[in-house]
Amino acid sequence: MLSCNASKDRKDGTLLYWSSNNGPEIEFTKYFVNQWNENNTTAIKFQPIPEGQSSEEVILASVVGKTTPDIYANMWQGSVEMYAKAGVLIPLDTLEGFTEFIKERCTEKVIEEITSSDGHIYQIPWKINPFMTIYNKRLVTDFGFTQLPNTYASYLEAGKAVKADKNNDGYVDQWVGNTSTRIIWYERLFNFYALYIAASDGASLIKNNKAAFNNEYAIGVFRFLQEIYRNEYFSIERLPAGQDMFLSEGIFTKWTGPWDITFVEKFKQRDDFEFGFFPMMVPENKKGPVYTYSDPKNMVIFNTCTQPQKAWEFIKTLIDKEGDKKLLEFTGQLPNRKNIETDSIFQEYFENNPKVKIFAKQANYIKGVDNSEYIIEVLDIISQEYEACVIYNKKTPEEAIRDAEKAVNVLLTGRKN
Repeated sequence: MLSCNASKDRKDGTLLYWSSNNGPEIEFTKYFVNQWNENNTTAIKFQPIPEGQSSEEVILASVVGKTTPDIYANMWQGSVEMYAKAGVLIPLDTLEGFTEFIKERCTEKVIEEITSSDGHIYQIPWKINPFMTIYNKRLVTDFGFTQLPNTYASYLEAGKAVKADKNNDGYVDQWVGNTSTRIIWYERLFNFYALYIAASDGASLIKNNKAAFNNEYAIGVFRFLQEIYRNEYFSIERLPAGQDMFLSEGIFTKWTGPWDITFVEKFKQRDDFEFGFFPMMVPENKKGPVYTYSDPKNMVIFNTCTQPQKAWEFIKTLIDKEGDKKLLEFTGQLPNRKNIETDSIFQEYFENNPKVKIFAKQANYIKGVDNSEYIIEVLDIISQEYEACVIYNKKTPEEAIRDAEKAVNVLLTGRKN
């Protein structure tokens, strides 16, 4: 089915563009495709990525079958190096005008983060959804806290208070927060990894082809999360499907991105429901700004594309300042652009959407993932130790992190050889 729309099978000179299946992104893409097609002879054919178990599996299948689109606009940053090493992506820095444009748009840190081990750039930084803590303001007013629980110790105290209230009042489901306990590699991005980045100011998991996470920060995160589950401040069981526990006030916090602003505003169950955001929790001795995981999604051009320069010219219309402004307006997602918090073109949007501006400020302190073709396997190893230590309390944090380090080093050494 994928081959019906593959670049190699089309003889009409059009460029095939795949987006995510997210409704607002589909509307955003249609807007720019229609605008482009009215003014250019090389047409863009647009479709959301075909249905599959996951977008990653669909992309992998299209690569194997050589049925890739010309442009894909929802590539997880961590997948790119694998495809770059496989030789299926266009090195974008070989295209006219690319390097100058990206240097003007993105910070040096972002450019360094996306540069492949061979020195080329195969992905276009597009959008981010920085992870922060959403909280029900009742957590402060109802439990007598004078400040937000933004450190490990204060958050554990909040968990203790909510548990005591639950026991006294007989609530069946009431927790200070919740996060996924599923032992799937990508779930660690949204709890362990986001907290690790916050504690360490954006430290790497891998450095010089070795594990770099056996340190006080990873051990501290494991200990913090282990304490949460050991004291039953989070539910170890999966919470009821089909019910948002934050909206029903069964939990008071969760780690999430800016997409939850619109969702909570739309579906909150009472008009006086008040919520806000603060950064990820950090150790008590942490000073300075708090970093977080940016959840980056980027654009790539596959080597099945016969007109990569023309594809880049189209992409530029999506990611110049006007395009980034439209991304905010259509989707509420932040463009991966420097100075977004202060750039005048975005100020009217932020004035009308002050909660999104909180994330724009957080966007000054973000990190994606290490640019390694083995990052998924690394996260999978960490996830196995997370289960043993954090969820089931079978290992100390020191043992779990040490065992993860050993396994990752075996992985990386074996793959290198």
